Amino acid sequence: MAQTRRKRQSKHRGNAAGVVESRGRTGRKPTAAEKSGTATTSAAARKRDVDRRDRPPTWRSAFYKAMIATVLLLFVVLVFMKGSSGAIGLFPIVLGAYTVVSYYTDRWVYERRQRKKAREGKAQTR
Repeated sequence: MAQTRRKRQSKHRGNAAGVVESRGRTGRKPTAAEKSGTATTSAAARKRDVDRRDRPPTWRSAFYKAMIATVLLLFVVLVFMKGSSGAIGLFPIVLGAYTVVSYYTDRWVYERRQRKKAREGKAQTR
């Protein structure tokens, strides 16, 4: 006797270009929070924001900030002070100075935040 039941099809099907596309969600119905996606994403964003401020500063991040500030300064000098060809020669000096200032400023802010958190932690335990 011939088999009448069809075999279960695979969940992934290729299209004409050969790209495999998934069918999507096949399990239980998503909850309202899962549908909107705001409950988990906002909590993750808050956690990521807090973690960013609690990480100690690095020379790399200070260099990137200094690079942006130096390029903006160079642009302003070249646009508003025509004929100042020496500005390009001062670029490495200004970049180095801005990097050092940016690092130590970030470090000061980080240490201040850590002291404040430690004080708040001690106040809550009393």
